[in-house]
Amino acid sequence: MAILPILCYPDPRLHKVAKPVQAVDARVRALTADMLATMYEANGIGLAATQVDVHERIIVIDVSEERDQPLVLINPELVWTSEQRQLGDEGCLSVPGIYDSVERAEAVRARALDADGNVREIEAEGLLAVCIQHEMDHLLGKVFVEYLSPLKRGRIKTKMLKQQKQQAVRA
Repeated sequence: MAILPILCYPDPRLHKVAKPVQAVDARVRALTADMLATMYEANGIGLAATQVDVHERIIVIDVSEERDQPLVLINPELVWTSEQRQLGDEGCLSVPGIYDSVERAEAVRARALDADGNVREIEAEGLLAVCIQHEMDHLLGKVFVEYLSPLKRGRIKTKMLKQQKQQAVRA
């Protein structure tokens, strides 16, 4: 398994819309394994293929305390979202060090293929529901900071660009 480079906001590649996976084959299974390794290495709870510059509809999630319950969702779609909404702090591996409040559905039902190509339906609430919605946004080319005010988004963009310049100077 390889650790993949994670794109950082405001990289324009984060805004590409992901295409459906045509077949769950060895390449896709290897990619999901690499994505899980990357997510765990970065201390994240979710990662979309878009974030590693692969523009296919694949997300990996693990919200378990022990980090031993990986969830692979290929071509995920939300089939139901609750009317009840919740406001919660979110962060993102593509926007390191930034956390802010985003409103999401409290509960969702998602349908997707698993790593073996089997159709699964998952009902989720709380953190898992938030994570599914957050990662699915990535597949649509949307980063969580886009839910924030233009002023906050502008400040975050400036901060991220400054960090990237400092890292480039160190490299």
